[in-house]
Amino acid sequence: MTKTWFITGTSTGLGRLITEQLLLRGDKVIATLRKPGALGDLQARYGDQLHIIMLDVTDTQAMRAAVSNAFAKAGRIDVVVSNAGYGLFGAGEEVSDGQIDRQIATNLVGSIQLIRAVLPHLRAQGGGRIVQVSSEGGQIAYPNFSLYHATKWGIEGFVESVAQEVKPFGIDFLIIEPGPTSTEFGAGLDHAEPMACYETTPAGEVRRAIASGDFAIKGDALNTVRAMIAAADEVNPPLRLALGSTAYASVSQALTERLRVLEAQKEVTFSADKKA
Repeated sequence: MTKTWFITGTSTGLGRLITEQLLLRGDKVIATLRKPGALGDLQARYGDQLHIIMLDVTDTQAMRAAVSNAFAKAGRIDVVVSNAGYGLFGAGEEVSDGQIDRQIATNLVGSIQLIRAVLPHLRAQGGGRIVQVSSEGGQIAYPNFSLYHATKWGIEGFVESVAQEVKPFGIDFLIIEPGPTSTEFGAGLDHAEPMACYETTPAGEVRRAIASGDFAIKGDALNTVRAMIAAADEVNPPLRLALGSTAYASVSQALTERLRVLEAQKEVTFSADKKA
């Protein structure tokens, strides 16, 4: 049975690959992007199976209009994929105010407002699924990606709360958490102006590792997308899905350490309760 998908950020990377794979299997895709002509080859090949909308997710009013038009055109949208986003690369002190504003507006506020825009339509049609593309960086943190992590941790918290709110309406969520993957993510990084004082810190180490190519990237983009689609097709997918061995190792290590620290605090933690 074919499905209809609404996907943001389809010009390149995982968004483009998701669109390609869904069209290949016969599904319909409503794809949003900011680069005119980026999907021209797919439009020529698949015709009415693909509907393209120019959209900047930081424009909330335009996004609401695009979502309303998409549901009106499709009649029903089975899966909404919130994928638009990019990385801001720099220590927390190095990034500019403007860079911070753009990162939060795109990755966090844009994702929040997309979800808010689609919820009334999903409720009206009796349910649906929202796939939020996050990152292993929604549960762990690397130096030099502090603002990127702020947006990914933030959207995961938003989704976890909203998922509970809308479950009675037949709407569910799937958070995708890829590890480092061979996409254009690195080429699309917004770089802060580096400060010399950070050269010998962990932030500087990560900067040099990425510049030299020593930063390990084990994830395969096509395998990642196929796993995403398979999970989105499941009747009852998990709320979170980590993808790639790096994501598994890093998230597992982070959760284990947080639990260890929490257990070590138990006596002090309980001491904050009211006394019987």
